[in-house]
Amino acid sequence: MGDDLNLTSITLDGYVQVNKYGGVYFLIMFTVYILIVCSNSTVLYLIWNHQDLHEPMYIFIAALLVNSLLFSNGIYPKILTDVVSEQQVISYSACLFQFFIFYFLGSSEFLLLAVMAYDRYVSICKPLQYPTIMKKTSVIIFLALAWFVSACHTTVPTILSAQTKLCNFTLKGIFCNNAIYRLHCVGSRVITIYGFVALLDMAVLPLFFIVFTYTKILIIAYQSSREVKKKAAETCLPHLLVLISFFCLSAYDIIIARVKSNFPKPAHLVMTLQIVLYHPLFNPLIYGLKMKEITKHLKRLFGPLPLNITFR
Repeated sequence: MGDDLNLTSITLDGYVQVNKYGGVYFLIMFTVYILIVCSNSTVLYLIWNHQDLHEPMYIFIAALLVNSLLFSNGIYPKILTDVVSEQQVISYSACLFQFFIFYFLGSSEFLLLAVMAYDRYVSICKPLQYPTIMKKTSVIIFLALAWFVSACHTTVPTILSAQTKLCNFTLKGIFCNNAIYRLHCVGSRVITIYGFVALLDMAVLPLFFIVFTYTKILIIAYQSSREVKKKAAETCLPHLLVLISFFCLSAYDIIIARVKSNFPKPAHLVMTLQIVLYHPLFNPLIYGLKMKEITKHLKRLFGPLPLNITFR
């Protein structure tokens, strides 16, 4: 694109009657955005402020919540601006930035969930070795690798897309995901191959590792005492719920990017909204209500929760 990168405007054509329902869109999205920021920030504050939550498991949870906040702050302000504007446009450079943020945080989330699965495996299956394996240094290395490797993987297609000529300037969506490849004049074989390799490295392999790890945990827990089963249920179930949610939304993203242009626009919008609405709000709700220690501090902060849904 050269010097024209910042001057190229992309029309976001994913909204349905935004001129008519812009106020409704804004009210819903703004409410959800505030809930996401408040809920994630509250759990992060509890983890940061209480010494008993300075354990590897809670630090990894905090990393996921940071991802949710970064994702929401990279997506929602633009959406909120678009739904009250006459035209929904974005510069190609800003579009590439959204693309980078979306896939950088998404791929790092898969890696963080894999690290959390390993942490639970060591805690439950090798409890005596846990303090030695999951040291503070190890936690820092795991976090750094999850973010650094994800950033490297996402930088390559972002740069390649920035250097590719555009022939289409209308994006079938409300934010920039891998649907930007449809804007290119010619499909890049390099981007396609690299995307396949990145999908394998950053999603498929971590997913297989997580499934393998939790299978081992379930086998060990089934053969162990009631106390071990209780510990496995209390700490592993929230992670599995988050994994299932994130996997489903990741599959949604792939489907959305691959569907044909004649796919019903309202259905396309609903599917897209699920990506930006559910997961950033789902994480703090699951960890805040299902993790016993976090729930305890929430009760102290806000008083007794209305729903007693923690594990006993």
